[in-house]
Amino acid sequence: MTSKTENRVTTSHWGAFRILTDDNRIVGTEAFAPDPHPSAIPGILPAAVHHASRVARPSIRRGWLQGGERARELRGRDEFVELPWDEALDITAAELQRVIAEHGNGSIFGGSYGWASAGRFHHALGQVHRFLNVSGGYVSSVASYSTAAAQAMVPHVFGMHFLKFMWAWQNAWPTIAQHTQTLVMFGGINPKNSQVSMGGVTHHETDGWFREFARSGMRRINISPQSTDTPAGADWLPVIPGTDTAMMLGIAHALESEDRVDRAFIERCTTGYDRFASYLLGQSDGVAKTPEWAAEICGIDAESIRKLAHTMASTRTLITVAWSVQRAQNGEQPFWMAATLAAMLGQIGLPGGGIGYGYGAIGGVGVSVKRLGGLTFPQGDNPVTDSIPVARIADMLLNPGKPYDFNGERRNYADIRLVYWCGGNPFHHHQDLNRLQQAFRQPETVIVHEPWWTATAKRADIVLPATTPYEREDIGRAMGDSYLFHMPQLIDPLGEARDDYAIFSELARRMGLEQEFTLGRSSEDWLLHLYDEFRQLTRANGIDLPDFEELRRRNWIDLPVRGAEFAQTPFAEFRDNPEAAPLQTPSGRIEIFSETIADFGYDECPGHPCWRAPDEWLGSELATRYPLHLVSPQPGDKLHSQMESAIADQPGARPGAIEINPVDASARELGDGDLVTVFNERGACRARAHISDDIRPGVVSLPTGAWFDPDSEGTDTQGNPNVLTRDLGTSRIGQGSSAHTTLVEITRL
Repeated sequence: MTSKTENRVTTSHWGAFRILTDDNRIVGTEAFAPDPHPSAIPGILPAAVHHASRVARPSIRRGWLQGGERARELRGRDEFVELPWDEALDITAAELQRVIAEHGNGSIFGGSYGWASAGRFHHALGQVHRFLNVSGGYVSSVASYSTAAAQAMVPHVFGMHFLKFMWAWQNAWPTIAQHTQTLVMFGGINPKNSQVSMGGVTHHETDGWFREFARSGMRRINISPQSTDTPAGADWLPVIPGTDTAMMLGIAHALESEDRVDRAFIERCTTGYDRFASYLLGQSDGVAKTPEWAAEICGIDAESIRKLAHTMASTRTLITVAWSVQRAQNGEQPFWMAATLAAMLGQIGLPGGGIGYGYGAIGGVGVSVKRLGGLTFPQGDNPVTDSIPVARIADMLLNPGKPYDFNGERRNYADIRLVYWCGGNPFHHHQDLNRLQQAFRQPETVIVHEPWWTATAKRADIVLPATTPYEREDIGRAMGDSYLFHMPQLIDPLGEARDDYAIFSELARRMGLEQEFTLGRSSEDWLLHLYDEFRQLTRANGIDLPDFEELRRRNWIDLPVRGAEFAQTPFAEFRDNPEAAPLQTPSGRIEIFSETIADFGYDECPGHPCWRAPDEWLGSELATRYPLHLVSPQPGDKLHSQMESAIADQPGARPGAIEINPVDASARELGDGDLVTVFNERGACRARAHISDDIRPGVVSLPTGAWFDPDSEGTDTQGNPNVLTRDLGTSRIGQGSSAHTTLVEITRL
């Protein structure tokens, strides 16, 4: 690269922005002019890219090199030895070949979480999975920490994959603005979260649409423990965390007992309502799920629940459920119960009515855009069929061979000898990090590609320095976005960093698999190949794209695929004629009662949506010891833990701020800004008190994103809430993350 000043646009998961470089350094960023509400996240990027925590050279942990019985126990507390690339690659390839020869490919876990880069070729998940596939396969993971419970439940109810439902079968913002009269938001719709999306979101629209909703007089109801989970102006019902299903049941009972159910829709378009109604009315278990019953559980008074039911039945109502609601024990239930409630109202299939999931969780949901595929680096086929629910990695590493249940199947955890992690920092997003730390000491070898010395890299054996998206060329394109970007290489790789494709190509060559992995193509060859395939796809959709050199010159293109004309009414054909347009469920209808789930024989789910009290919530006995319910939302200043190295350097940024109601702060004699310890039986972390009326009494909120950094006594010094959260599957159906099922106590330092 030259040292001249550059000013070019690139994209990221949080949107497009200009990057200013000078003398081979990133010196600044500027907003992308077409974005109506650009994210502020890129402001910290220059400091993060050039941070001292960058991995400079290939590094191997000294204890792993020396071997011995205690080698694994030193992970996280050992020093690293820097080696030349050739030597480090020789050692890595030899270790992979040893493990495969001695234990088989079923002993390798391929970890990656998909958010490493918005680039379509240099996508860490695709790179590591292709490499492992051509090497003979690996144990994979399914679903995501964000939506695992929903991904398991929605196919049983609606007969389609959750991601298809979320992207293609929901009301778009223009439709909601035109038709919805009452927007009922369980878990809110937070613009903070919608500033990011997989692959990028160029037009940040959520704030703008909510201003439109306010102007139109739409009633907006935020059912969440935090008022800030929805833009200002919404009615706030501060529900107790983990009790959304109980509140929905109270609404449903009011509808049923007052004969406000659309029975014609129930009869034509659903199955199993009678079985559910027996439970709702208390005929099957002796407990009627009245608004008064619900009020005792969820903390919202019975009259408010009843009035809400009346409003929902008398207006065009869209019920939305945030991803956060299902990240709790029995998190499948609110997603199923919300669908049932929408069916009772009979508005599924009407424009602006029915049910929606994940609005505000990421930026692409609700956008009126024609979805295009393509631009995908092929991963190939995995010869190993074994997989785990994504949030069960610590269970797997700690319990090789142990049986577990998942969505009706009885499985056994693999005996993992080698973990290969490329893209992601599980010591940020996994639950009960002390337990995960113990789990990471079980495999014989942990290999990580990483630009920075994250907590995960520090607990690896082999760390190979990877480039950031600004040190390589790529193409950016998101499914829920209309923009296509050429992502130029803006600076030289820092230190001795290499891109993942270069690393895997060298490993493949040493293992005799170079042709299978690369197909004889360089990185530039792959970019040209993927772009040519995409041009053919767009041409078939009536869109002519320029050649790759022209895309390079233009930097970005706004494709003609966004606009109100691309909005559709989800389930309209099904509603009009369920026999001619059936769902892909066993009955062809919305399954309020599922024989499939009932046949699983799981006590926590009898075949219809139900209330099951979590082990940890404000109504449990444990609350006498840990009387505060902790929620751990996404951070607003970054994506997950990305760029945390530079953010943590900012004055007062760490430890992170924990939001607490004045009532709870007064009881603990806390002042705003006081340093505190947050603790429970699983661990402890430091935080800084932020006293606010925007959170319900009895609830505290500590965002994720801090790098796990415990002191000598094991207390995390940065404010990572996942030292406190519970590493328990949502249920045997989804086995997802139950991060929001967490009780804590707080004391002043």
